[in-house]
Amino acid sequence: MTHSVHNKKIPPVDSGRRRFMVGAAGFTFGVTCGLPAALNLASGDALAAASRDIVVSPWVTISTDGTIAIMSPAAEMGQGSLTSLPLILAEELDADWATVRVVPAPPNEAVYGNPGFGGIMYTAGSFAVNGYFKALRTFGAQVRLVLLENAARHWGAPLAELATVPGVVLHEKSGRRLTYGEIAAFAEIPAKAPEITPDQLKKTSEFRLIGKDVMRVELPGKVNGSAQYSIDVQVPGMLYGVIERAPVEGAAPDKIDDTAARGIDGVVQIVQLPYGVGVLAETPWAAFNARRALKITWTRDAKAWGYSDEGAYKAFATAARDLARTGLAWEKVGDAPDAIKQAKTVIEGEYRCDYAYHAQMEPLNSVASVSPAGDAVEIWCGTQSQPMAVVAAAKALGIPTARVTFHGMLLGGGFGRRGHRDEEFVVDSVLLSKAAKKPVKVLWTREDDVKNGRMRPLYVHYLRAGLDASGRVVALHQRVACDQVLPFQDPVRSAKSKGLDNIAMRGTELKTYDIPHRLAEQVSQVTGIRTSSLRAIGVGPNKFASEVFLDEVAVKRGIDPVALRLELLRNQPRARAVVEEVARMADWGRKREGRGLGFAYCDYTGTQLGAVAEVSIERATGRIMVHNFWLTIDPGIAVQPDNVIAQTESSIVYGLGLALTERITYEDGVVKQSNFYDYEVPRMRDIPPLHIKLMATDNHPTGAGQMATPLVAPAIANAVFQLTGARIRQTPMLPQRVKQALLDAGRNTA
Repeated sequence: MTHSVHNKKIPPVDSGRRRFMVGAAGFTFGVTCGLPAALNLASGDALAAASRDIVVSPWVTISTDGTIAIMSPAAEMGQGSLTSLPLILAEELDADWATVRVVPAPPNEAVYGNPGFGGIMYTAGSFAVNGYFKALRTFGAQVRLVLLENAARHWGAPLAELATVPGVVLHEKSGRRLTYGEIAAFAEIPAKAPEITPDQLKKTSEFRLIGKDVMRVELPGKVNGSAQYSIDVQVPGMLYGVIERAPVEGAAPDKIDDTAARGIDGVVQIVQLPYGVGVLAETPWAAFNARRALKITWTRDAKAWGYSDEGAYKAFATAARDLARTGLAWEKVGDAPDAIKQAKTVIEGEYRCDYAYHAQMEPLNSVASVSPAGDAVEIWCGTQSQPMAVVAAAKALGIPTARVTFHGMLLGGGFGRRGHRDEEFVVDSVLLSKAAKKPVKVLWTREDDVKNGRMRPLYVHYLRAGLDASGRVVALHQRVACDQVLPFQDPVRSAKSKGLDNIAMRGTELKTYDIPHRLAEQVSQVTGIRTSSLRAIGVGPNKFASEVFLDEVAVKRGIDPVALRLELLRNQPRARAVVEEVARMADWGRKREGRGLGFAYCDYTGTQLGAVAEVSIERATGRIMVHNFWLTIDPGIAVQPDNVIAQTESSIVYGLGLALTERITYEDGVVKQSNFYDYEVPRMRDIPPLHIKLMATDNHPTGAGQMATPLVAPAIANAVFQLTGARIRQTPMLPQRVKQALLDAGRNTA
């Protein structure tokens, strides 16, 4: 194999004999004499073994045999971060990827916190590559520089004459070479990391790992079945625990009759908890049977009792339309209300989005082993925030976090469900283990996960646009009434937010569109309903509202919807590029017999996307059928291009469910759905051909994992209108809603 030579001119560094090099954000570099084989994540027990047995220095450890261990700080839930983050560091280190072993980082925010996520160690929002990219590249370059400096000193050669190829330092004049492992045997490590300026980093044209398709390190274990999730963990003496939770947030057990439950063979203990009743048994089946035998009445003082989504829609809509009620401004540019008053034409619209469930493949579960004295605990779990899980476990026992031993496992999907500050499924296992004085694996069934889920909130959007005499959109005002999310999900972040709900309101900002006056207002509704971030957070419902609304604006102006977007994006070349290309891919101007095309655009934290959906309608039933979906995505630099495509496909499929079928409803504060027979996720038969074009550019990576989801619903709704003239302003677009929209459209044209 041939390799390009990486030969940047780098100034020498002062060095002293140290084991670790400390740099910005606590980065360190270690040299060690050997590295256990368990670090290879292709082996089935790699994740568990690496976190259990291996103690290596933060970020990088180089062995004398040439093996390089690189820490990965993000949780791996199927999105590929376990590979992409070490790959970034390895690129600037000029490491031979075949010698790299990836190690999940321990829960240490001081070292592994995401610079782009406020320094917390939290995998969400497609912020992993975005947030760590610059820091990991810089650190890789620092480690490479230290290796070069050591080689130069060893040979007595000028540093400027040295270069690297993967895993090797070269002195071309003399023909000498040293592998990184050979340098590790004599390396002197500086006390302080050398400074690296942006011009010392590789140009994108020099990348040999970034932008190339490298197989994800956890895939072999997933293919051969040896990959370890927390549900696979077995601990000697372990019991199984299940919990009958209060049906609404804030309720507690009032009266408990556990006589029948205790009589079931294999049941060990019944445990009353503040929020429910736990059952401990020798087998899962005994625990499930005993839980069904429990008779519990609940306290009735919780706010959510009596709540229904139908009643909420009326209250939310009233709040959204009440302009006398000032909301919290999420985005404020110019003076939208005044500009609307002065406008030649005013257009308004109301849009709604139902509650939605995460539907991650793996229901919640956790294993805990509390010490007999209750002063320490060991936990095994899949979580989107390793430190949050540790803090939640420590808080449950009233012990210091240093007394919590954490084992991070693969996640069978997260989508925000495994990213709450209280990590209740971890607390379940800790409290039951403490009561049993034995290790306990807590299992949530799918029914538990649905009934006790934390849902994407219910939304009502009220939008107004002001147009001048030429038809130009000069003002846009969006008011959002929805359940609070951030105060429920993360009270710590919420306390710092001054009341603004980042999870609920994200996506109402329209900075890419050339609209001089914009106002997005948050009108929070306190309902007591359990809420959560969900894939694409508020961007999903908020973009549904604004992109369908702009489609309506285009129609009332008598202008093509794509032409309107291009007009609004007149100063945004990257955005125009994705819009123009997706229109070309879909042959936008060509009419299809019996089918309609709909368009949507999104700027998701800098990632540019355009989408077109092709649909037809079965008019007798109201069922929407999606026949093709085209999408263009510019996420800046694509670290793993094929993985970006895979994530985008997944994001579209997720969006199809939210757009067409997925719906949670409440009666008396209790979730009415229970499993996939009444919470309908897309089946294979529902997935249309997906035509995705990655339009990577030489810009900082801006994320890909959930960016396509928000475009699916508006593109479909706009396609339905093009086909039928019927406007659907609520998701999911259930058949009965479609039939009603068709009836309304018929009356309006009669």
